[in-house]
Amino acid sequence: MKAKHKLPVLLFAAAVLFAQRAAAAAQAQTVDAAIALAADVSRSIDDDEFQLQRRGYAAAITSPQFMHAVQSGANGAVALCFLEWAGPGQQAVVAKWMVVRDGEGAAEFAKILRAAPRSFAGRTAIGDGIDFAAAQLAADGVTAARRIIDVSGDGTDNSGRSVTDARDDAVAKGITINGLAIINEKTGGMQGTFLYSHTHPPGGLPRYYHDNVIGGPGSFVLQIVNFDTFSEAMTNKLIAEISRTAPPSAPVRSARAAR
Repeated sequence: MKAKHKLPVLLFAAAVLFAQRAAAAAQAQTVDAAIALAADVSRSIDDDEFQLQRRGYAAAITSPQFMHAVQSGANGAVALCFLEWAGPGQQAVVAKWMVVRDGEGAAEFAKILRAAPRSFAGRTAIGDGIDFAAAQLAADGVTAARRIIDVSGDGTDNSGRSVTDARDDAVAKGITINGLAIINEKTGGMQGTFLYSHTHPPGGLPRYYHDNVIGGPGSFVLQIVNFDTFSEAMTNKLIAEISRTAPPSAPVRSARAAR
């Protein structure tokens, strides 16, 4: 090969090698926690509540308190993905895995959440949602000190795979599942109806989440009344998950390290 033709070939080879190394470095990123945010979009959540929920996630992720917690970690980074779930076969990734280290990354993730349309409006298959979130964690491409599924919802499991079976399988894989139980007062006056018993089960929704949904080391449930305080609750929840501290106002907390 003539010398004048060698340079482009060498440059191309160097570019390929650089790209391969960059991809490998991205795959090998180490984060303090990989968190799959799993949001309930079943039909008991109306459009206004959906908007409050989605905006609440975005506000929590871009809050100064959340960013301070991220940057105070050993690795100064977390990996996030956002998914929505409703009935069986109704699970979707809204925002793919992203490593967040600073406000710019948080803003980019939040922008995706604000722009994406609602995925579904079906029944409530929490078990299927957990299975789907666990599959995303298995393919996140990072090295994480902790793997967490963050489930928010306003009702009990009423279709699909058993929620307790899905929980137990996820915990057996080393995943912690935390819950945000949303007390939906819009259904509170519907005494005797199926919807009321779905959103207000005997013993309360936080107790249901404690007994059936959460699991793993340090797992906990937070409760909010209506969607107006979603942002504050989600901020507190994310900070607790990243910093391994007890969240404020946690009315129901798992006392067992694993199930």
